[in-house]
Amino acid sequence: MTEDRVSYEIGQNKWLIKGQELHLNTPLVMGILNVTPDSFSDGAQFIDPAKAVSRAHQMLAEGVDIIDVGGESTRPGSLPVESVEEISRVVPVIAKLASQTDAIISIDTQKSSVAKAALDAGAHIVNDVSAGGSDLEMFELVGESMAGYILMHMQGKPETMQDAPVYGDVLDEVKEYFMDRLQAAAIAGIDIKQIVLDPGIGFGKTLSDNLRLMGNMRSIGDLKRPLLLGASRKSFIGMIDNSTVDQRLGGSLAAVISAYQQGVRLFRVHDVAETRQVLDIFSAIQKHSD
Repeated sequence: MTEDRVSYEIGQNKWLIKGQELHLNTPLVMGILNVTPDSFSDGAQFIDPAKAVSRAHQMLAEGVDIIDVGGESTRPGSLPVESVEEISRVVPVIAKLASQTDAIISIDTQKSSVAKAALDAGAHIVNDVSAGGSDLEMFELVGESMAGYILMHMQGKPETMQDAPVYGDVLDEVKEYFMDRLQAAAIAGIDIKQIVLDPGIGFGKTLSDNLRLMGNMRSIGDLKRPLLLGASRKSFIGMIDNSTVDQRLGGSLAAVISAYQQGVRLFRVHDVAETRQVLDIFSAIQKHSD
């Protein structure tokens, strides 16, 4: 973790990661690196560890701040992967990156055994779509390791989450969920400053649900933890304009700018160079507005 990314002030825009604090006042880009055969956008492209490492180096050259390595697809309808298989996919990539670069590395997993193997190999952050609900040992691991922790909202499980998602008010229910999970995490020994919240766009939500959440990110920020937006190339864009996965860059960037205007400073994306450029230019313009 490079020194210019580290701050030692306390506040809701600081993220505690293995004893150091990542400064989130400026926008940070988390690049998606799926080492899976079946992810919705880039499945099988980087299943070869050498190709995955090469892609990571490319993202670093494009200005990525965090590399998020995942070995199990969580697209709608996906099935779980055995932990041994998941570890065999992610650990060689993480170990190589940790030995070759000073990149901040995240492991995208619901399993504590996979998270531990990844952290031991050099990862700094655990990105858990189940918010600790899939593995009761996850909170203990995160607390003991002092890893950064992304706590995401999901209704149901990936294999069934889009069958028939229903909410009273999705915004209220997501906020209540986060409050419950934050309390549970604190009881389990996780420092609240280790946690970033992700509302889980596309994870058990209708188009209307997704739009309501993205239109009210500032409200979720009332929980006093940094927010992450993961909207890159997702199906809600195609529901609006009938675009295919490879035609959703514009829609992805629109979601990024909307969230940035509401105070979000962490963005999980496929298109690193384009996202870095739009955030750098937009934030530069904002600094010069009256």
